[in-house]
Amino acid sequence: MTTPDTGPVGEDADAILSERDRLRQTVADVEHTKTRATWFGVIIGAIILVLLLVFIVQNLESQRIELIFWEVNLPLGISLLIAAIAGALVVALIGGLRMLQLRRALRRAVE
Repeated sequence: MTTPDTGPVGEDADAILSERDRLRQTVADVEHTKTRATWFGVIIGAIILVLLLVFIVQNLESQRIELIFWEVNLPLGISLLIAAIAGALVVALIGGLRMLQLRRALRRAVE
């Protein structure tokens, strides 16, 4: 009993397998890109904005807020949003100053 000749078929299979491996590597290289991370951030940001909008709409009753010599009447949701933004800005400022401090220390250590 003779075995069938698989010469050209075997070569085609090898070419197909190598092409599949090349395509898999290309997909793996593209999976983790800055564009993908940015798109993921945009989606998460949109979800957070929708939740924030729901929070503000549910908390529309006005509150009187006094700070030293300022007095304002704002909805509770807006007041808390302003407080959260102010807190985030303080954290960003402190973090930025710390990064600047570390960058200067690194430059001095390298020189």
